[in-house]
Amino acid sequence: MRGVRWRRIASQVGRSVTVWAVSTLTMLLLAGLLPDFRLQSADGDSATRIAVTAALGAGAFGVLSAVVWPLLVRLLLLVPAFVLGLLVFFLNGSLLLLALRLNPSGQGEVAPETAVIVAAVMSAVASATGAALAVRDDDAYRRRLLRLAYRRRRAGPPCAATPGLVCVQLDGVGHDVLTHAVGKGLMPTVGRWLASGDGVRPTHRLAPWRTDWSSQTGASQLGILHGSTFDVPAFRWYEKDRGEVMVCNRPTSAVELQRRATAHTGDGGLLTVDGASRGNLFGGGAGELALVLSIATRRRGRDNRSRAGYFAYFSDPANAVRTALSFVAEVAREIGQSTRARIRGQRPRVSRGGLYPFVRAFATVVERDVVVAAVMGDLLAGRTAVYADLVAYDEVAHHSGPCSRDAEKVLQRLDRSLALIEKATEHAPRPYRIVVLSDHGQSPGETFRARYGLTLADLVRAGCGLPVPRRAERTRSGAEARTAVRAALRRPVEEKGERHRPAPALRAGGPPSRSAPDSGPIVLASGNLGLVSFPDVPHRMTKEEIEARHPALLTTLANHPGIGFLLVRSEEHDGVVLGPYGTEIPLAELDHEPGPLARFGPGAADAVRRTHTFPHTADIMVNSFHDPADGEVLAFEEQIGSHGGLGGAQSHPFLLSPLTLSAPVEEGAELTGAEHVHRVLRRWLREANGPQVPIGTEAEEERAA
Repeated sequence: MRGVRWRRIASQVGRSVTVWAVSTLTMLLLAGLLPDFRLQSADGDSATRIAVTAALGAGAFGVLSAVVWPLLVRLLLLVPAFVLGLLVFFLNGSLLLLALRLNPSGQGEVAPETAVIVAAVMSAVASATGAALAVRDDDAYRRRLLRLAYRRRRAGPPCAATPGLVCVQLDGVGHDVLTHAVGKGLMPTVGRWLASGDGVRPTHRLAPWRTDWSSQTGASQLGILHGSTFDVPAFRWYEKDRGEVMVCNRPTSAVELQRRATAHTGDGGLLTVDGASRGNLFGGGAGELALVLSIATRRRGRDNRSRAGYFAYFSDPANAVRTALSFVAEVAREIGQSTRARIRGQRPRVSRGGLYPFVRAFATVVERDVVVAAVMGDLLAGRTAVYADLVAYDEVAHHSGPCSRDAEKVLQRLDRSLALIEKATEHAPRPYRIVVLSDHGQSPGETFRARYGLTLADLVRAGCGLPVPRRAERTRSGAEARTAVRAALRRPVEEKGERHRPAPALRAGGPPSRSAPDSGPIVLASGNLGLVSFPDVPHRMTKEEIEARHPALLTTLANHPGIGFLLVRSEEHDGVVLGPYGTEIPLAELDHEPGPLARFGPGAADAVRRTHTFPHTADIMVNSFHDPADGEVLAFEEQIGSHGGLGGAQSHPFLLSPLTLSAPVEEGAELTGAEHVHRVLRRWLREANGPQVPIGTEAEEERAA
């Protein structure tokens, strides 16, 4: 506590000195511009003496403004507002005249009418400087938001006295990353909630949960907010019946996914009763929506459109200054960090140039500040349920790595955001229970392209009989990859300039035909999960159809060292998992013979079987290689921290909840899937309106589901 107090005192002293210096420079500038304002004698003075005069004058004016001005305002409270408004200028000018008279140098001189102008300018500059410095201070920032929210709340209806629930999603923070950060002291707020020993009792419990095969925000957040992850096989996928690529963070796709989930469950979502959705992909049925992607395509009222949160936040100039300064600092921080990584030859590494520094600054500063301010406003307005997503860590970890120093710095700032939200609950009109959770983790590793010199799309083309890119030879593992491809194609080492003939196309319902059109496959990537679809075939192709059309494709993919396993439909076994060396295991036998799924851990077989039932699962589902020893995967996108498939920490997010709420699951049970998390959050909302729901009731819901 003593150290914190001294740091606060030092910060205040630093701000005061800075405001004094800026005020001195302002006074020198005005003395040079205004003929009736002098800081030197008629005979002239040295530059040093003039500077000392300005510094003393600015200091005296600042002290008088801080000490005398509040007393004058208190004495003039009975003066009519209009008259007081006019007196402000004359009183401010009088303080400047008094400051110059008290100046020990005795050199300052200003005409009374000019003193009014000088005092007004100096007051404005000093206020702006003080605000620019104070906005970086969390306590000052919180006090300002509390004042604004209190004025709003006085005009609104009273709220219920029952506890509300606020859920903060730390996007991409895995269970292991959180526990490691708490152990290192990077997240003191979370550490205090989980503290034990030395007479300190914890207030929260931490539990891991397991995602579906599609370990990404689109599937997880749709399941958490709307209770359904059905037919979301990846972050992006091709739908043959609509002839369209669905992308979870595309507004039109988000609208459609939310519509489907609502139709599938018959329920509006988690936040239908007096809820607020902030910074999310989906609305969750909330009446208060801001920065929500699924409403970005339609016109709404001024308070509910997707960008309303930005307008509301930046309408306060102090917020704009605070965020602008942090934005510039974050851009500079990213440029410095990426330059240092490049100079050190850090591996793995991806490109971080172009617009990325600004994208990172937006995610880690602008989005964070706006969402936190919106959540604090919701708490102070007394809303029943709030769900907000902070994407900062996920964005940085993709490019710097999930365990990098860059990502750890972001976690420290996210912990400060949680502390701000916790402080806001102390001033809320109702008690609140703070739940912190994540939608997925991130797994480290090289990119598939960096290791093998070709993309997944290149590999698919090779399996279809098209040439393998020559750049694969220039990578560390390129020769290994090319050997696997040639073995699958049963071709000798190609000479320079040699080309492969494409395999014949398959006519729907008949044998291969050289005259049938072949538009080529669509290959999409979602982290370390790849999807291959043949758009000219209206149904999901079977293994037998694919082999008839492209005899070497499945063998090429399954035997590649960067591929973990494939999922395809089968005429004989309904669905099969393919692995290297001709491994082929029907889905029904995975529990007894996991084969290539063994290295992906418990739950992998269930996740694969469930995805197989989705109507829009791709013709070929490709999961990258995974090394259980170090948790690494190979992303099919340009990311060194990735998620989207199976393998490592990406499948293990966390749920941090107060001990006043019932346990998420019975002891020894596992929290599996975003839909399960949705049911737990619904139970906690019910608990706020009455006695706690027994675990047995939750178990009955599980059986019904």
